[in-house]
Amino acid sequence: MARTGHADEAGRLFARVDVNGSGEAQVSTGVPVLDHVLGLLAQYASFDVSLEIAPGEAEAEIAAAGRALGQALHDALRAEGSRGHGSAVVPADEALAHVVLEASGRPLVVSNVDLSDARVAGLASDMVATFLHELAEGAGLTLHVRLIEGAEPEHVLEAIFKALGVALAQSCRQRRREE
Repeated sequence: MARTGHADEAGRLFARVDVNGSGEAQVSTGVPVLDHVLGLLAQYASFDVSLEIAPGEAEAEIAAAGRALGQALHDALRAEGSRGHGSAVVPADEALAHVVLEASGRPLVVSNVDLSDARVAGLASDMVATFLHELAEGAGLTLHVRLIEGAEPEHVLEAIFKALGVALAQSCRQRRREE
């Protein structure tokens, strides 16, 4: 399935992903830094991503964004012939992140990233862990995130989401005969 979407019953959020897109993102979460890194994810995956969330508490918005995006990706990750796994190492300035994922149906996030004391544009950076856990839950992903290098929190986040985009694109790509 090329396009897949998810909306909640209250009409508070909507997410749509076109895995055959061009990397366009229309993201409005109310959290500018999250909008930015989701734009990078879309660009590096070459997915078209639409995500709208009614304003609320930042923590709730981040969790809702992760879950909605995961649910929108769920079917695409399991389409007949899809690889179902991906891996990418991507830099953002001094930061270097490695993301490995599998559409296993067993949601799990394993990460060595600790940004618990950092803030990016007023957002507690550890909220990214919340986003990734909700994404994994919604999509049924086993997700490994490794920070190989990096100290600047914004660059770390950018590297993670770029690598996540590439790994998701690989996962949705059709298998070749030799795979």
